[in-house]
Amino acid sequence: MAERLDKSFFMRDVLEVAPEMLGKIIVRKFEDNHLGKFVITEVEAYIGNGDLACHASKGKTKRTEVMFREGGLVYVYLIYGMYWMLNIVTGKKNEAEAVLIRGVQEISGPGRVGKALQLDKSFYGENLLTSEKIWIENANPVVKFETSPRIGINYAGEPWVSKPWRFVMLNDLKSKINILSLFLEGNQNLSYNQSKTTAETATPA
Repeated sequence: MAERLDKSFFMRDVLEVAPEMLGKIIVRKFEDNHLGKFVITEVEAYIGNGDLACHASKGKTKRTEVMFREGGLVYVYLIYGMYWMLNIVTGKKNEAEAVLIRGVQEISGPGRVGKALQLDKSFYGENLLTSEKIWIENANPVVKFETSPRIGINYAGEPWVSKPWRFVMLNDLKSKINILSLFLEGNQNLSYNQSKTTAETATPA
């Protein structure tokens, strides 16, 4: 079996963790004990310290409290009264950083991701290191991806609107993962060959 990501993975800066989340596998144990596996294909990074697109930029509140803890926890919040957004807290205590999961294989959009994972408010603060209902497994690193500004954050203004902190797996790799997704359904390890080209990286703030 693939190994669950350990604490050291999540304790780093969000701009290191976010692109490395691509290709990793979200494992969801549903109420009927079925294991669903979802390969991460799109993420966004949010930095609490000054990043006006980040919920934590306004300080610690009841809603954002979990973001101020150590990395490796789940931050979920509800939008439009029906969609739960999945975020993974990163960094050290009080750094208030998180990665938004925007897409997994064959599912685009964070609302659809939350629906597929059957998230609800009970996932708030869930520990990915010990949880029996959701965790993230390791997989081969994705070395080919593209970056762009984050989506739907015009309210934040510059320079935050233009920060290239959205990371998306390239379409050719998505296609390979879709073809091999049947291995996930069989609870087998995911393995595939990837081109060893230089990755596009985000520019740190």
